[in-house]
Amino acid sequence: MTTTPCFTLQTADHVAHLVLSRPGVMNTMNPQFWRELDELLVTLHKDNSARALVISSTGKHFSAGMALETFGGGIQMNDQSPEGRAAIFDLLTDMQDTFSKIERLRIPVIFAIQGGCIGGAVDMVTCGCVRYASSDAFFCIQEINIGMVADVGTLQRLPKLIPEPIAKEYAYTGRRMPAAKALTYGLVNEVFDTPEACVAAALQCAKEIASKPPIAIWGTKQAIHYTRDHSTEDALKQMGWLQAAIWSNQHVREAVTAMKQKTRRGLHPLAVLGGFKET
Repeated sequence: MTTTPCFTLQTADHVAHLVLSRPGVMNTMNPQFWRELDELLVTLHKDNSARALVISSTGKHFSAGMALETFGGGIQMNDQSPEGRAAIFDLLTDMQDTFSKIERLRIPVIFAIQGGCIGGAVDMVTCGCVRYASSDAFFCIQEINIGMVADVGTLQRLPKLIPEPIAKEYAYTGRRMPAAKALTYGLVNEVFDTPEACVAAALQCAKEIASKPPIAIWGTKQAIHYTRDHSTEDALKQMGWLQAAIWSNQHVREAVTAMKQKTRRGLHPLAVLGGFKET
């Protein structure tokens, strides 16, 4: 288990479980949160021990979003000069990239959401593949209520998850979207009576994913994300290139044989990623 001031991370049976662990401050996102999350995601991306990731939280709320102190101290939003405003762009780009790492992770990401999912937390969960919620959960694009535009991914990803007019309604009004409505709109996959049941379902889903061939899961995630952002014709071409790149007669034979014999098959892990910085 890895424990940091903001998170705990443990991996068992090829399922990684990342938990936000600052319930006393409603799991708000301070500068340390961003640094730790970025580092943990880089480690998960490079490693091959986990085949699915569950992200859950602690306490009454999943996360109340950005901590008030985030833009105090060493992080300043200087709007008094062109240079300062340019720095705001670069700062936001860096923050956006941390959440985008969730989306780009080589393995599927499942969120288990309880209580409030507010502001930056909406930016975060829209990066996931699957979202489960407890019945007390709600979603709020809080930024509009404090005179700013949501800027770390909500406005770019949410309209691809739910109907655009619904996304606009909640983005313009700052209303709370309760879990039941989030289910009808398609933002969450299922709603559970308790946070504990929600986390258990997320872990069970991750366990099922982890039982499938990792390279096929990787390819499926690549194809779905590409399809979301491209035309059907372009996505079909990409699918041909993708399948040609990862196809394995051996893997398919092993899977078919295991199905016929009703036995568990050995799974080939993804390669551990290295980089020029590590060599």
